[in-house]
Amino acid sequence: MILDIRDEFGDFVIDNFIEEYLAGRTPNPCVLCNTHIKWEALLKRAQQLDCEFIATGHYAQVRNENDRYVISKGLDENKDQSYVLWGLSQESLARTRFPLGGSRKTEIRQMALDRGFIEMVNKSESYEICFVPDNDYRGFLKRKVDGLEQRLDGGNFITSEGKVLGKHRGYPFYTVGQRKGLEIALGEPMFVLEIQPESNTVVLGREEELQRKGMWVRNVNMGKFASIDSPMEALTKIRYKDAGGFGIIEQEDNRMKVVFNNHVKAIAPGQSAVFYDGNDVIGGGWIQSSFEV
Repeated sequence: MILDIRDEFGDFVIDNFIEEYLAGRTPNPCVLCNTHIKWEALLKRAQQLDCEFIATGHYAQVRNENDRYVISKGLDENKDQSYVLWGLSQESLARTRFPLGGSRKTEIRQMALDRGFIEMVNKSESYEICFVPDNDYRGFLKRKVDGLEQRLDGGNFITSEGKVLGKHRGYPFYTVGQRKGLEIALGEPMFVLEIQPESNTVVLGREEELQRKGMWVRNVNMGKFASIDSPMEALTKIRYKDAGGFGIIEQEDNRMKVVFNNHVKAIAPGQSAVFYDGNDVIGGGWIQSSFEV
């Protein structure tokens, strides 16, 4: 059976992807796709088919503990996908099975070979955004937003002190932490420190200027605990392949304040921040802003 969920995919994933870049943030479409498409939209269809559970191929694990459904890292930490699952609701997790979570990728590949799925095993893994197959998100934005490049071309690159360094092609085409593709020669490596969409300005600086000790995370979805009543130590990941950094997290309503033990590089608004207690996902949210302590 083939299910058509293109409308929901466009509403929740593609539209948000465009809106986030236009807001000067760096989107994380895989999280929205998991939350709204691979779970919520699929569970609606499962309900219509009278299916009790759904199973996915994510390398993660889920268990029920203290009346909470808790996501934890997959056994194969090199393939762990718990980072992109923080948005799942307790209702969704109650009906979820992760059959691969307790296995290593090499074991799954061997199982597939033993069953004759040679073509599937030899298929290369893709890390591109599925709806941007050429991995050119700038071209995607230009195709989707009429006149975007013409309207925003010629904005200023500036330093953190406000000195104008040159012109850029438009703020949506840059992300915090970016070094390559700036198309400006300044005699030393420069990185995107901040994006200011209101003035079509991109702030550049040296690598050390990307370091921050803290951040605010918005729209937090709690996992292992319903809430955190007092500050606690946790490991926080700010990117999928990020090793994570330890620090203190403190919940304020649906926001989380994070103060790291050590400086963290290139905290990008719009990306996901996921908090861990050992291998368990405490919760996650969208990075709102960073600050220095």
